[in-house]
Amino acid sequence: MNHTSKLDRILFLDIETVPGSSSFTNLDESERTLFEKKTGYQRKEGISPEAFYDNAGIWAEFGKIICISTGCYSENEGEMKFRVTSFYGHEEATILREFNKLLYNRFNSSTHLLCAHNGKEFDFPYL
Repeated sequence: MNHTSKLDRILFLDIETVPGSSSFTNLDESERTLFEKKTGYQRKEGISPEAFYDNAGIWAEFGKIICISTGCYSENEGEMKFRVTSFYGHEEATILREFNKLLYNRFNSSTHLLCAHNGKEFDFPYL
């Protein structure tokens, strides 16, 4: 961590995702073809795209965000407190709008930082 940063300038976050559709068979033909191609390198021989669909949530084009949990420090009566907030539900657009409000209202300057475990590889590109 950059020791010159103040803890209240950091927003810690984590996202949770699920497949965008309840099953592989609910996808249209073009989506099924794309999923088959995208996952071909990861599926072991003999594993069908349909059987592998439970993993669809890790790809933004086949999944959706169901929860964004955030945490941040704030000073309260001279003491640093850690506050946690979660945005969750079945409507990804609503979750993203609420998260965007937090970013816009509280973490909107160049001095603010976002921090996530594996954020560079997963959370930030997905968002």
